[in-house]
Order: sequence, then structure tokens, then C-alpha cells
Amino acid sequence: MKFFIDTANLEQIREAQDLGILDGVTTNPSLMAKEGITGKNNILKHYVEICEIVSGDVSAEVVATDFEGIVKEGEELAELHERIVVKVPMIKEGVKAIKYFSDNHIKTNCTLVFSVGQALLAAKAGATYVSPFIGRLDDISTDGLDLIADIRQVYDNYGFETQILAASIRHTMHVVNCAKIGADVMTGPLSSIEGLLKHPLTDIGLEKFLEDAKKLNS
Repeated sequence: MKFFIDTANLEQIREAQDLGILDGVTTNPSLMAKEGITGKNNILKHYVEICEIVSGDVSAEVVATDFEGIVKEGEELAELHERIVVKVPMIKEGVKAIKYFSDNHIKTNCTLVFSVGQALLAAKAGATYVSPFIGRLDDISTDGLDLIADIRQVYDNYGFETQILAASIRHTMHVVNCAKIGADVMTGPLSSIEGLLKHPLTDIGLEKFLEDAKKLNS
């Protein structure tokens, strides 16, 4: 499973990259605003800075909702860097744009997916990634993991190459369970990734090893 980090914070991206397990980055306008990045030129510059840190795909989201606007923004984003993946919303005009981008060899990430039907349309249109938001489904008392499993079954049934990118990851167990189900990619905060490092028995064992090492050297 690929590990993406969902942030626009360069320090956190570098930290995940230094860990040696980072495969990519996802961002959106809300994450940009959280880092105080405003204005078109500053946002585009920030995308390039992210691309220069990582060695994998970087999802950059369009804000237009009409076909012509999505295509125009998407082509501009794709020209920024070879790692850019154009992030397109799951709407009718978005599906049309995904097909256009696919035909023109531009990678896409279909975002705001909440149903198998939406995921099926994205795959049919040729999306590189499809992003089901499992955390937001959990928020309304629906098991987001069930959606991942259902999309996995449908994609496997027909050999779709679209990668399932589990988005809106909230915690470490989301990561583990998505791996069990067969998600191709997870994207979440740095804390959800670093949480995989932690286990109380590891801490206890390390403390014991260090105590014994001191005795040997005393």
C-alpha cells in the first residue's frame, strides 16, 4: 500500500519523506488556507515546492465546477510539474473532465467519492485514483471501510486500473484496516502514519534492552 500525507505543511511533508516511506501528497484549498497560503501565484508556487520534496504523485485540486473551467485549471496545474495529479470533484462535469484528462495522458484523482456507483463512474472515465472519504462516512454513522471493500470488489471484478486512495483517514487503525481490505493508497495526517510505529511492548522491550546494556558496560 502506498502512503500519502494529506497536508500542505512543508515541514510535515519533509518529516514523512525523511522517514523513507512516503509515496506522495494530497492537498486541497482548505489545507492551503490552513497554512496561510492564499493567492493563485502563491498556491501554484507551493505545489511546486511540494513536488520538489517528494518523489511521488502530488494531488492538486481544481476549484472550478464547469467542464471548461476544470480543464483549464487542470492543464495549468499539470504543467507545473511532472508529479502533479489533477484532483477533480465527483460531479457530472468532473467525470467529463476526467475522461478528457485521461485521453490526454494527464493523471487525475477523483475526490469526494462516497458510493460505489461514483467510484465506478470514475474508473470508467479513466481516473488514476479514486478517493473515497471514509472518515466523513464514519462521521455520519456509516462504516467507511465497507465502501473501500465494495469498491475493491467491483474493481477486481472488471480489472479496473484506477487505484483506490482511502482518504479522510483519521487514525492509525484506519490505515491498518484499509491495508487489510486492499486499498491501494492511504492518505492521512502525519500522526496516522507515525502511530504505526508505536506499541507498548516495543517501549518496554527497548527499556529493558537499554538497562541490560548499561549493566554490561558498568
